[in-house]
Amino acid sequence: MTHVAHPFVQRLGIIRDWRSRWFAADQKQYREYIRTDAAVRKLLTARLKGMYVANVEIERDEKVYRIIISTSRPGLVIGRSGEGATKLKKDVDLLLRTLKLTEKPEIKIDIEEVRSPETSAAIVAQMVVEGLEKRMPFRRVMKQTAEKVMANRDIKGVRIIASGRLGGAEMARKEQTKKGRVPLQTLRADIDFARERAILPYGSIGIKVWIYRGDVFANRKAGEQRENTRGGNRRPNRSASR
Repeated sequence: MTHVAHPFVQRLGIIRDWRSRWFAADQKQYREYIRTDAAVRKLLTARLKGMYVANVEIERDEKVYRIIISTSRPGLVIGRSGEGATKLKKDVDLLLRTLKLTEKPEIKIDIEEVRSPETSAAIVAQMVVEGLEKRMPFRRVMKQTAEKVMANRDIKGVRIIASGRLGGAEMARKEQTKKGRVPLQTLRADIDFARERAILPYGSIGIKVWIYRGDVFANRKAGEQRENTRGGNRRPNRSASR
């Protein structure tokens, strides 16, 4: 059977960078770092639910443990007078103490704002989940979200899949909405992917979102000129066929 690879993993080292960046000296340290990152991500996922977090990146060395949180609602994460960020830092510090690590680095939390939430698959998936948990019709939620995403000029395509007991039906099924194109086989295609889960009284509904943001070239200007020339060559053929 064929295996569908994660769009982010496929592009690591090509147009993507790792979300956890550090160097382990030996196997024991590697296990400890992996265990720490997994625990911190689990904590942040629970604490920052509903705050439209697009991405959590972790960087560390011997002295500093840096967490970079990208969100479209930085005010909710920071809180009034920075109380939210301070509490979050204390929770992470307490978690690291309970893990009994050999190293005790200084914790730093950086919060970055996502200017265009529609370009992030994680935020779009959270929008769909929020609409479903408000008991809105799933077809309307998916269609409106796809149209909102495509209204952004930087977006070339979007695909949203919802699977589960949609509409409270007894039998689970899968529904999808697609606009534009999503070339999964093109490695230079900038495709963002995210999974989320909507918890409803009659069961969970899984949400998958793909967003295509154009191709990434080594020379961005050369790539744009190439796309423009291709588009210019196609237009006369379309008009002639009409």
